[in-house]
Amino acid sequence: MSIARLLPLVLSILLGASHAAAPGPVVALNVAGVISPASAEYIQRGLARAASEGAQLVVLTLDTPGGLDTSMRRIVQDVLASPVPVVTYVAPSGARAASAGTFILYASHVAAMAPGTNVGAASPVSIGLAPTPPAPADTDRKRPADTHERKAMQDAAAYLRSLAQLRGRNVDWGEKAVTEAASLSATEAKAQRVIDLVASDTSDLLRQLEGRRIAVAGGERVLQLANASTIAIEPDWHFRLLAVITDPSVAMILMLVGVYGLIFELGNPGLVFPGVMGAVSLLLGLYALHLLPVNYAALALMALGLAFMVGEVFVPAYGSLGIGGIVAFVVGAIMLIDTDVPGFEIPWALIAVLAITTAAFVIVVVRMAVRARARPVVSGVSSLVGIDGEMVEDATDTGWANFRGETWQVRTSAPVVRGQKVTVVAVDGLLLRVAPAVE
Repeated sequence: MSIARLLPLVLSILLGASHAAAPGPVVALNVAGVISPASAEYIQRGLARAASEGAQLVVLTLDTPGGLDTSMRRIVQDVLASPVPVVTYVAPSGARAASAGTFILYASHVAAMAPGTNVGAASPVSIGLAPTPPAPADTDRKRPADTHERKAMQDAAAYLRSLAQLRGRNVDWGEKAVTEAASLSATEAKAQRVIDLVASDTSDLLRQLEGRRIAVAGGERVLQLANASTIAIEPDWHFRLLAVITDPSVAMILMLVGVYGLIFELGNPGLVFPGVMGAVSLLLGLYALHLLPVNYAALALMALGLAFMVGEVFVPAYGSLGIGGIVAFVVGAIMLIDTDVPGFEIPWALIAVLAITTAAFVIVVVRMAVRARARPVVSGVSSLVGIDGEMVEDATDTGWANFRGETWQVRTSAPVVRGQKVTVVAVDGLLLRVAPAVE
């Protein structure tokens, strides 16, 4: 066989060997804090990039006290549908995967924890301002007294049970984590088949995963991590912006700034800047509230409160509209976020400050607008009424007169002569009605 024929064969063998020597990378994601819409967006983008990069593994380092049910379920769905295996690693020491974090850990292809971490306490929290049920009898302490709470707990228990069955993990303990708020340390979780691995750090985790076969959507993967590179995906500007505006306090402030700007622009037309900033802030606030679990009745109460405070300035209600508006605004703000998940509550101090600021702002701005409308007209033809001028010719009916350096056609109610002082009494289109001025 000639060298020309052997060369392509040798090159293909070398290329194949080089590809085999360079396994797919490991994509590293990191979520620390409350599970929010921003967290769900970040993980979704990270998993999509891992698939596009041909990664063989995604390591999600997790430390969370819990979060929103909607965001958690979105993350779980993305993990279940991922063609790249996902390892959720609760780290560093002292971290936790509580509440929503427990569901994410159970949904992952591999569940791992660092020593000194814990998992569990996945009971759903109460919603909104639901009344606290009376304490149950000692024989029935585990059963929620409120129907809504029972439904939420049974739904969460069934969801975690299905994830445990899918991944072959401890089903009974998963149900206890919901119904009894049970928690486990890393060592206990490994012993009870809640997690798969206990690793001291990421390097130890990858070492233990070497050669592991993992079933994913679309087939089975064999991990070859010895020489794999790591791609750390950091949160970009989109994630940071979403994390800021989806804070309920920030969202409510944006909403009010938007209302302030629009009110100020309507009260002082032509300034432009307050209207532009108000519109942008209002849209950002509405977008944030769209992503959050919002009670729309509470949002309507806040809008009604603002309307009452504005109406107090125009209608002589002797304070009843203003007081009612403040009460409606405060109650709406308290009920606005329809969850008691830690990290998503609106502080009482902020509600009080915003209520007082809003009342003061609305009263001051609207009074400025009312005073501006009550002032006499200072521009246009109507501003000529009441001023004095001088006739430039004799007239018995119509003629010409000079006002403020301008010559106008006038109609007089009595004969006048050139040079005589006259006063504008009315405007009829571009014709001024005048009468002899009183000395």
